[in-house]
Amino acid sequence: MKEVLFTDIEGIKVGHEQNFQAATGCTVILCEEGAVGGVDVRGGAPGTRETELLNPVNLVDKLHAVLLAGGSAFGLDAAAGVMAYLEEKKVGFDVGVTTVPIVAAAVLFDLMIGDYSIRPDKEMGYKACKNASNQPSPQGTIGAGTGATVGKFLGPNHAMKGGIGSYCLKTGDLMVGALVAVNCFGDVINPSTGTTIAGALSHDQHTFADTEKMMLQQYNSDKNLFTGNTTIGVIATNGKLTKAGANKVASMAHNGYARSIRPAHTMVDGDTIFTVATGSVEADINVIGLLAAKVMEEAVVRAVKHATSLGGIRCYNDIIK
Repeated sequence: MKEVLFTDIEGIKVGHEQNFQAATGCTVILCEEGAVGGVDVRGGAPGTRETELLNPVNLVDKLHAVLLAGGSAFGLDAAAGVMAYLEEKKVGFDVGVTTVPIVAAAVLFDLMIGDYSIRPDKEMGYKACKNASNQPSPQGTIGAGTGATVGKFLGPNHAMKGGIGSYCLKTGDLMVGALVAVNCFGDVINPSTGTTIAGALSHDQHTFADTEKMMLQQYNSDKNLFTGNTTIGVIATNGKLTKAGANKVASMAHNGYARSIRPAHTMVDGDTIFTVATGSVEADINVIGLLAAKVMEEAVVRAVKHATSLGGIRCYNDIIK
């Protein structure tokens, strides 16, 4: 296997738009020729759009874009800009009088830093599409990861900066890549070393408090957990998948969350993964799935390693020297 770019997958483009002062933004993954889509929602507090359409029993089987956005449920407004951009290009499901772009979306909660009154909207979604290309996509504090934070058991003053991460592997002709906006309640672990690389900071603001340990110690506490969370991502592949297969790959990719985020899939996270498959290469679904988990865990790690400080939230490079 060798590492390639997420945007090396033919037919996939990525675009970001953000407002650094407001500490929010959105990221769009365009597949204008259409890609078989799937999704798996595991968190207890999701904010999503068009996920039910991806159920294998329903009609439409191809996506034209996936939107990842900040702004909590307000951020779903940015999908209107993606719709407008694609309709202008006559991309979408042909209904005779026009084309209806199939745009799935998921949002994360980033309202606690920056200006909560400014959220991703139609204009921001449209601009993200205009910025989309197959060139190397930047990582860290950008797009949907602009206001992302991690490790929030002790509240925002002890959290660290999350962000956007991506990673893609190629074996033979098969490519499988992950792009993720990391905004988790839990801590981020580097699976290759087992060490915490971002998460809830102790009161000294220099060491990690260990979210799982604190939760176990306070198992009978009725405290109101800080609920500004959710990790949302996309698996893209040139492998050929059915709609049911794309859903299965999204499910398998959640293993990447479980390996790199502790705890993952809590009731205060809306953890969601989409799959888009362009279908140019025959491949075993089991291989696509195991690669999906592998690239997702590395994309999570890269998201926090590339993040930069914003709004007083410290980042990986501030803590790990």
